[in-house]
Amino acid sequence: MLRREPLSLPFLSELIALRRDLHKYPELAFQEERTADRVARELERYGLAVSRGLAKTGVVGVLRAKSGRRMIGLRADMDALPLAEENQFAHRSAHTGCMHACGHDGHTAMLLGAARYLAEHPDFDGTVVFIFQPAEEAEGGASAMIADGLFARFPVESVYGLHNWPDLPAGTLAVHRGAVMAGTCRLAIRVEGRGCHAAIPHQGIDPIVAASHLVTQLQTVKSRFLSPLEQAVISVTRMEAGSAWNVIPDAADLFGTLRSFDEDVENRAEAAIAQLCRGVAASFGAEISVAFDRRYPPTINHAQSAEQCRRAAERCAEIHQTLTGLLPAMTAEDFSYMLQERPGCYVWLGNGQAEKTGISGQAAKEGEKKPTPSALHSPRYDFNDAILPIGVAYWVSLVKELLPP
Repeated sequence: MLRREPLSLPFLSELIALRRDLHKYPELAFQEERTADRVARELERYGLAVSRGLAKTGVVGVLRAKSGRRMIGLRADMDALPLAEENQFAHRSAHTGCMHACGHDGHTAMLLGAARYLAEHPDFDGTVVFIFQPAEEAEGGASAMIADGLFARFPVESVYGLHNWPDLPAGTLAVHRGAVMAGTCRLAIRVEGRGCHAAIPHQGIDPIVAASHLVTQLQTVKSRFLSPLEQAVISVTRMEAGSAWNVIPDAADLFGTLRSFDEDVENRAEAAIAQLCRGVAASFGAEISVAFDRRYPPTINHAQSAEQCRRAAERCAEIHQTLTGLLPAMTAEDFSYMLQERPGCYVWLGNGQAEKTGISGQAAKEGEKKPTPSALHSPRYDFNDAILPIGVAYWVSLVKELLPP
């Protein structure tokens, strides 16, 4: 595959400063007022038409070149996490209890860099819609932007996103055909027994014992209710019960998550969980109720779009390796809502700052180093500025692949 010449980015130092400014002033979901102001000012400075207010703090920039009627969308997320930063560098978070621990500051900066470069070098034919989305972290900002008319006002034919990936070396890009991130469902299970003195447990119904049995039974959903070839995971992450060391409580609560890449698998897993709850309840004489709260759907790339992203990466001089065989991740991403509305593709851009964590399916072997502090959602995470020009170059290459001059 013929590679293009590397992009010349004379404004790279400005882009790094912008990224660090965003990192220093992080904002949580639907509160990205300062971030949105900065993004809008930059886009206007580049000469783009700017729209604001979708999903409260969303920003959209539109860039047209030549006479082509085709329109594509490129998306970056802007929100931070409710996490106290432990870094000590000059651009560490100035907002107590809030930090960019997932790299959305870098995603925003890379997309702004692409907008600036394309505005200065409009070597494409059509319209590029730059989507700066709020509230990716568990609050569904993508869905909110769509509900506010994103694709009605900006009828893109396809839409694309990326995430930095510390598991992968810098200069590497991973493209999946099909599933790339899982759908997620929150579980809340209530086990009701009958409390009594801990010294006379036969006079009550112990919800803690019942709940403990249920925790182990839930692990059979994947191994015995689903095909070994189907992918899913159930994790119980919190258990709450009791308030005294010598009292068996009336009730216990379990909380956790169910994740899969297929709605049918999720339906059958939920049915199996409900069945197990009924069985354990009958065994112990307890009452067990379960509530399922489906959150983000699976992120499923479209095959043709994935192939276009692969070609764009192969032609990008800054990307040294394009991977197509990685396993998908069980983490979730609300770009999935956009892919339900339009064809498109979500890729991983190597950040090169962490050991393998298993998040991409490449689990560390016994004896290997544990993840470094640069892993996503770590209080010591910081986006790798060295990949800013790589991300910009990928976006520019993709625009030229999709909207050739």
